[in-house]
Amino acid sequence: MTLESHRPFIEDLYRELHASPELSNREHRTAARMAELLREAGLEVYEQVGDSTGVVGVLRRGDGPTVLLRADMDGLPVTEVEQVPYRSSATDEFEGQRTGVMHACGHDTHMAALQGALRILAEQDDWSGTILAVFQPAEEMMVGALGMQEALRERFPDGIDVALGQHVMPAAADEVRSAAGPVMAASDHLIVTVHGRGGHGSQPEKTIDPIVLAASMVVRLQTIVSREVAPSDRAVVSIGTFHAGTKQNIIPESARFEVNVRSFEEPVRRRVLAAIERIVQGECQVAGAPPATIVPGDIAPLTVNDDDAAATVGAAFDAVFGDRHAVQQPLLGSEDFSYLPETWGAPYVYWMYGGFDPELVRVARERGTFDIDVPSNHSPDFIPVLQPTLDTATTAMVTAARAFLA
Repeated sequence: MTLESHRPFIEDLYRELHASPELSNREHRTAARMAELLREAGLEVYEQVGDSTGVVGVLRRGDGPTVLLRADMDGLPVTEVEQVPYRSSATDEFEGQRTGVMHACGHDTHMAALQGALRILAEQDDWSGTILAVFQPAEEMMVGALGMQEALRERFPDGIDVALGQHVMPAAADEVRSAAGPVMAASDHLIVTVHGRGGHGSQPEKTIDPIVLAASMVVRLQTIVSREVAPSDRAVVSIGTFHAGTKQNIIPESARFEVNVRSFEEPVRRRVLAAIERIVQGECQVAGAPPATIVPGDIAPLTVNDDDAAATVGAAFDAVFGDRHAVQQPLLGSEDFSYLPETWGAPYVYWMYGGFDPELVRVARERGTFDIDVPSNHSPDFIPVLQPTLDTATTAMVTAARAFLA
């Protein structure tokens, strides 16, 4: 059977998953559905693999390499805009607030494509080896893959020969992009708590206002990349949350904000992190406030594709996609995928595919409006078109897997 015969299944599964997302480490319904479909396709199935809701399917076909194929399962605390009939209306509690939940990073396409690819591979008899299909939780928290390591090592002690993963991105839905070497940045997460002295809003002279102090830090932190990182290096410093106060006439005791740092080189990373510490504590000293508390949060490693494995995948993509396969430039987004092959010290390849109407992308590039007209990951309108996104993703996974299977 061919991709065409499986297309209705893949599309229906995508719609189902898009309409019913779950937050990180809460993917219970999603994981159960992935396990059910793996059994239908004839795979051995292992559930609750690792610290949370990890699922692994095993497809054995004689002697040959062991290839790990991965899809992530979690959604995001984002309320979806009304654009498609299968929009998500799911809600959940996140950090004390009720929020919408959405597959705003396209993990629904990852799961649907991998399930489709497995059904195609299961029906083909011209390859041999073993496939480990990993459906991973909590990628958005950068803990899901790490939480599966010990269980994977115990369950599959013989290891793997290569790991393969992919991600949808703002690009034309018929495009695939791959490269050797660094493809995604390392990520650091810092939680900063600023300690002030609270009081009445009418008497600020009796307080140390942590909101003003934290706001000064936020502005000053934006000078790190522009003034302390060389233009030839790449780094990003972003503030993702800011929390302070309970009432308009009360100056609070503290303020809290969270910092996200992306980098490609360890010296740059160390420099940025040191600058954050210096600026935060320096602002506290100037304001006469106690030192701030800085606590590290989620950390993601640099994603570096193996040269030989990337060359194998690249050649296979060239043969199938032709000029729709391009070189992927390093992205400042981050991934925890590499923790999976790290379990056994195995090589890996991680590539990208597009998720938006090719004509829309072409026109947006010509007009210079790409960043406006093509939604970015994590936005409430990041809704990949059904096709050719799913055909591209499914074909890419099958093609990459077969490039290694004997």
